[in-house]
Amino acid sequence: MLLRGERLGEISGDVLEFISSREADQWIFEADLLVDRAHLVMLKERDLISKDEFTEIVEALDGIDLDRLGEGEDVHEAIEAELIARVGAVGGRMHTGRSRNDEVATCIRIVLREEVLSLMAEGNALCKALVERAAENADSIIPGFTHLQHAQPTTLAHHLLAHADALLRDFERLRDSYPRINRSPLGAAAFASTGFDIDRKRTAELLGFDGLVENSMDAVSTRDSLLEALSASAILMVNASRLAEELILWSTSEFGYVELDDLFTSTSSIMPQKKNPDTAELVRGKTGTVFGSLVAALAINKALPMSYNRDMQEATPNLWRGIAATRGAVRIMAGAVSSAKFRTDRLEAASGAGFSTATELADSLVRKTKIPFRTAHQIVGALAAKGESPTIEDLDAAAERIAGFRPSERGFGKEELAAALDPRKNVAARSRTGGPAPAETGRMASDRLQKIEENERLVAELKGRVDRAIAALREMR
Repeated sequence: MLLRGERLGEISGDVLEFISSREADQWIFEADLLVDRAHLVMLKERDLISKDEFTEIVEALDGIDLDRLGEGEDVHEAIEAELIARVGAVGGRMHTGRSRNDEVATCIRIVLREEVLSLMAEGNALCKALVERAAENADSIIPGFTHLQHAQPTTLAHHLLAHADALLRDFERLRDSYPRINRSPLGAAAFASTGFDIDRKRTAELLGFDGLVENSMDAVSTRDSLLEALSASAILMVNASRLAEELILWSTSEFGYVELDDLFTSTSSIMPQKKNPDTAELVRGKTGTVFGSLVAALAINKALPMSYNRDMQEATPNLWRGIAATRGAVRIMAGAVSSAKFRTDRLEAASGAGFSTATELADSLVRKTKIPFRTAHQIVGALAAKGESPTIEDLDAAAERIAGFRPSERGFGKEELAAALDPRKNVAARSRTGGPAPAETGRMASDRLQKIEENERLVAELKGRVDRAIAALREMR
């Protein structure tokens, strides 16, 4: 069956539109010009093109603009067509010893490494915002939750540092993926290398890569670096969405623990009293977008035979969509956290709700009276069933009924009971490694800030290596 507007023996506009990647190729236009330049430098150095041909082609490439690029099913074809239109047949020398397959794979990695470095920086900035807010709130007592039920008192610093630590692991995942991303496929040609005397290591060096995807078949057919970056992004979004969900819950009237800055909220079109946490809600929503991008990319690449298959073209838009959504979400969350106003008075007032000091009461009974923890648990559980803060008489009665003794006769009196029921003293007692006590959260905040600074230096170093290589390449004439 012929497609709309198709005549026998012709390719219709429908087919050209179907196979085109021009929309997604906007991401890799600048990378394509860099790949062209590096390949030309190498061809000149290997005497595969003359110096005059090199100069003529490079000068023409410098004048090519994405907005004025002609037609073509992809940006690579369009650039080459524009080049030949400018300098004539000599422009076709640029494609010596390479294929669109290795060219595309290289362009994707160039842009992906830049995006990953930027995402590492964005995630580090969000982590820093959390740690700085934690350092400000080492003494802020808040309720801690499990199952969204009041569990034990903790500190705001402890809570925020928990989110920060998850982000530090996200940084590590992205950092670990970078050496695998920053490898050059260029020179693999279609999949079986080339008979021309090219130098793959030289083009890798010129483009700021750390090495090669050596096997030429693997080089053009793998998209595992794309999948790895999306996987790390999806996990990062899981952590970002947990933070977003808490900001949403905590900003409700029912909680009233935090007020988000006006910049990160909106009002209702009909209810003027509303202050809606739109940006945090969109972080939750965009988490689904990133998950979708990952699953789509996995499904597209699943069970593809070696080597290159056109299916891979469909994976790339999902990469850009997922990475862009993640970067935007992380950046917004950094601003929301930095500008949020925590209602520490309400947080502390709620810290003892729901008999959340019950665990410390049981622990204190064990320490003072030497009874087994399980027995103490039963005694305190009986008190909790009453639904109100116990007196020493309540405690004695419950202990005598359950265990046959009175705590007040073993040195656990009104003073010990009051201390066990005090949320602030509960927190102070939990000073072991990783606990919520102010001294320990202060130590953790200091440690995390040091790690964040190390991460900042690492991103700057990695980006500097690439920037220096690209700057040197752009100067080559």
